[in-house]
Amino acid sequence: MFDDRIDAGQQLAVALKKYRFQDNTVVVALPRGGVVTGYVIAKELHLPLEVAMVKKLGHPNNPEYAIGAVSLKDHVINGFADISSEYIEQAIEDIQRLLKKRYALYHGNKPPIDLHKKTVIVVDDGVATGKTLITALELIGNEAPDKIVVAVPVGPTRTIKKLRQYADEVICLEAFREFFAIGSYYLDFAQVTDDQVVELMNKANGATPS
Repeated sequence: MFDDRIDAGQQLAVALKKYRFQDNTVVVALPRGGVVTGYVIAKELHLPLEVAMVKKLGHPNNPEYAIGAVSLKDHVINGFADISSEYIEQAIEDIQRLLKKRYALYHGNKPPIDLHKKTVIVVDDGVATGKTLITALELIGNEAPDKIVVAVPVGPTRTIKKLRQYADEVICLEAFREFFAIGSYYLDFAQVTDDQVVELMNKANGATPS
C-alpha cells in the first residue's frame, strides 16, 4: 500500500538508485498520474523528465477498440485488412495534431527529448492490463534507445511478466496474482489534472509557470 503517488515515486527512486546522476538517462512518464510519480523519480535521481505522448487509434466502427497507437513521431498499427489506408492516414494526422497541442500545453516550446541511444526509464503510477504501457514501449523502442527500463509501483504478476518482453529491465515494487483496481493500492489516488502536469513539468525543466 502506498500513501500517494509521491510515496510511490520515492520508493521507486530507491530501487532505481543505480541510475542516479547517470548521463544519457531520461525519465519518461505516462500522463497524467504517472507524471507525479515520474517527477519524484527524476528529481531524486537528478534526471530529465519527459512525458510520453501516446494515444490509441480506434477502429472506425468502434472508437474504443484500439487498432493501433500514435505518438508525436511514430505510430504502430495492428494489421486490419478491412480498414482503408485513407482512414488510418487521416486518423494518424488528427491524433498527432491533438498530441502536439497537448505536448505544447505540457512543455511549451521545448522540443521532445531525443531518446536515441539513451537509457529510458518509463514510469507510470501502476499497471493493470498493460496495453497503454506496452504501446508506449513499442513506440519508444522505435527510437532505438540503448536500454528501456520500466518502473511501476504495482501491477498484476501476469502483466509484469509480459512487460519483460518489451523492456530490458522491469521494476515493480508490489506484484499480485489477484489484482484489483490500481487505486485500491493507494491511500490517496486523487485524479491528476493537466494543470498539475504543467506545474510539475515546469519544475522539472526549471521553467517559471506562465
